Amino acid sequence: MVAVVDDILTVGPEISSEEVGRAQGIFAATDQNKFSLLMAFNLVFTKGEFSGSTGSMYGRNPIMSKVREMPIIGGTGAFRFGRGYAQAKTFTFNTTSGNAVVEYNVYIWH
Repeated sequence: MVAVVDDILTVGPEISSEEVGRAQGIFAATDQNKFSLLMAFNLVFTKGEFSGSTGSMYGRNPIMSKVREMPIIGGTGAFRFGRGYAQAKTFTFNTTSGNAVVEYNVYIWH
């Protein structure tokens, strides 16, 4: 399974929450024994203090784990030469549609 995404980034998990950017990238199933994804995403900020900047996230996402950690491997604009990590936690998951709301706490040193 491979998917290409262009999802909204919001301040909070509610659908009415302010949009601050887009999560654009690719994820693919990569583990033969557990449900795990390879994530290659750009966090593209379109509003607020970091508008025009991006952070690049690349790594393994074992989605059945409560909290997953993936590296931030670079960025543009305010995050040029950025390094750090993102912690992902599933807020909601719809088993029928496959849609999910995932909270990402992102720490970037730049």
